[in-house]
Amino acid sequence: MKKEIPVSQIMTTSLINLNLDDSLYKAEELFKKYHIRHLPVIKGKKLVGILSYTDLLRLGYADSIDDNLDADNFVYDTLSVRQVMMGKPVFVSSDTSIRKVSEILSEREFHALPVVNEDKDLVGIITTTDLIKYYHGLLYGV
Repeated sequence: MKKEIPVSQIMTTSLINLNLDDSLYKAEELFKKYHIRHLPVIKGKKLVGILSYTDLLRLGYADSIDDNLDADNFVYDTLSVRQVMMGKPVFVSSDTSIRKVSEILSEREFHALPVVNEDKDLVGIITTTDLIKYYHGLLYGV
């Protein structure tokens, strides 16, 4: 039987995250600056939610041509990260197998899962991009 490899071997540990009280302006800035699509939301070190770039796009203005739209400002001034994020996100522990993570992502149609320790402190994130790179390496020896 093949040994199950834990997600800790391939997860991203250099985290960019939001605090619960951060603004949607900050969220959009982080998405664009770091070219990422998911931001874990923490309170202290504890995971409390996850915000995706798609969540902002659903608001209708995050990727507009004119970055100075009054409507964009109104939405960002009216709503908070707390209101837009997915609260109580699905997460995994660092010893969850890569196979199990792949199953969760494909069955739930997620693109990222926060990784937490036994105290629910955020320790990493695993994305579909991480998995593609891992499986590509297995297939092609890269």
